[in-house]
Amino acid sequence: MDIKDYRIIVTGGASGMGAATVRNYVAAGANVVSMDVAEEAGQDVVAAAAGPGSATFMRLDVSNAADVEATFDLAAERLGGLDVLAHPAAIQRSGDAASVTVDDWDAMFAVNVRGTMLANQAAYRLMAPNKRGSIINFGSISGLRPEAVAPAYSASKGAVHSWTRTAAAAWGPDGVRVNAILPAIATPMYDAAIARLDDEGRTANYWMNEASIALGHAYGDPDRDLGPVMVFLASEASRFITGQLLPVDGGQASVR
Repeated sequence: MDIKDYRIIVTGGASGMGAATVRNYVAAGANVVSMDVAEEAGQDVVAAAAGPGSATFMRLDVSNAADVEATFDLAAERLGGLDVLAHPAAIQRSGDAASVTVDDWDAMFAVNVRGTMLANQAAYRLMAPNKRGSIINFGSISGLRPEAVAPAYSASKGAVHSWTRTAAAAWGPDGVRVNAILPAIATPMYDAAIARLDDEGRTANYWMNEASIALGHAYGDPDRDLGPVMVFLASEASRFITGQLLPVDGGQASVR
């Protein structure tokens, strides 16, 4: 799974799964531009990334079309092209189906869905002339099942799943692969969502989520459990895989 000297953009790179992806790519020898709205944290991640590869940071709001186009173009200019887009950037806000607000709904769809479309389109435009590339989106088990306390997040991730399959079909003839990870990985965003729940909600969440993870009944580690999968999907080892929703979840989505 050689990705030495690969040119990679990672969105959401300031924390959680995005930060772990940056670290794993740099350790594997890739040259990475990490992007996020959180500038200080993003700079800290790239400064700490160790390995034969390199990482720099650029601020990006993935929901802003002009920002995405300009920032991706500048990143590709600095990298000398683009081989891979890893796109973990997302937000989550809680609220049941009866009370979710228009503001929360619109915010999640702006970042999670529009942001995926815009980042994917910008990456495809840079990859297609070379007839090769890998785009790795982030879906969720939430997009496959009802979510009592996160209906807007669930709907947004369902849209990401549909977009991923559609883009894979459309861009396959140009050699661009598009897949989506469905992770059950411990992240600050997940911890923050749990912190907003009351005791009853946290108990219900455990039985719905951690208890259903066959491998240890706990969320995975972003560096140890997700990072190697991200390297695989970036590499030519996955050259014949596209349009797939790939659970990295200890069996949560399929083992009952």
